[in-house]
Amino acid sequence: MTELAAAHPISLAAVSKHIRVLEDAHLVRRTIVGREHRLTLEPTALGAAAGWLDTYRQFWEERLDLLEARLRARKRP
Repeated sequence: MTELAAAHPISLAAVSKHIRVLEDAHLVRRTIVGREHRLTLEPTALGAAAGWLDTYRQFWEERLDLLEARLRARKRP
């Protein structure tokens, strides 16, 4: 954790809070070995988020394409 915090312009406490949010979302797993806290990325948890985002991306792309087509149709004389 200390190494991770050193690479960013925020305090160790702030990094810890961010890591805790990632742990709560099951995106990061923490193991403690002695005094070291080791973090492991859990990329499978991103699958559900990616699926949700893809659904809405497709929804908005279709709506925006339709809007663009209607706006182009209005510009034609």
